[in-house]
Amino acid sequence: MAHSARAATAEDLGDIAEALALAFLDDPLLSWLFGQDPTRAIRYTRRYFRSESARHLKHRHVYTTHVLSGAACWDPPGHWRTKTTDIVKIAPLILRGTGWRMTHALGGLARAERIHATFPEHYYLAILGVRPDHQRQGAGTAMLAPILQRCDREGLGAYLESSKESNISFYGQHGFQLKGEVDFPHGPKIWPMWREPRPHND
Repeated sequence: MAHSARAATAEDLGDIAEALALAFLDDPLLSWLFGQDPTRAIRYTRRYFRSESARHLKHRHVYTTHVLSGAACWDPPGHWRTKTTDIVKIAPLILRGTGWRMTHALGGLARAERIHATFPEHYYLAILGVRPDHQRQGAGTAMLAPILQRCDREGLGAYLESSKESNISFYGQHGFQLKGEVDFPHGPKIWPMWREPRPHND
């Protein structure tokens, strides 16, 4: 199946949330947060990803495919920091889903943001996920392309944190380089990655 990317709309949020919940079902960070039971995990992550996708949609930098295989949610330069109002909005859902792990999750988020803040102006890939039955078909690459091309045109870097070690090589194929790791207190690791803009010929 050939995948092509398009900008997501509010009407896509339900399908995007479902696709992302399935995509992250085996993700170490979300499994630690929401537990190993698939039914329970999907119930919480579906709502979490709908909320997060809607938040990123305000920046008009959410991309999906023509068959809604998943989503790439980006923050434009200067808008990557997690606002207190965003945390307050999602906190009741996270608290119900994670219990005591929420404190450790916030600690890990703070560690990650301290590292994030050391990089120059950039586009931030907050979420990328492809539903399992559409993986390894080019959907992830297609959804990355619009903003990576924009980074190259504008001469700006791109930044992400991979929550799954096996995805590091995929991001490496798109020019991202590993920049260390972040330990969540009593939890898993995530891996910050940075991409320099590539020369662009008009």
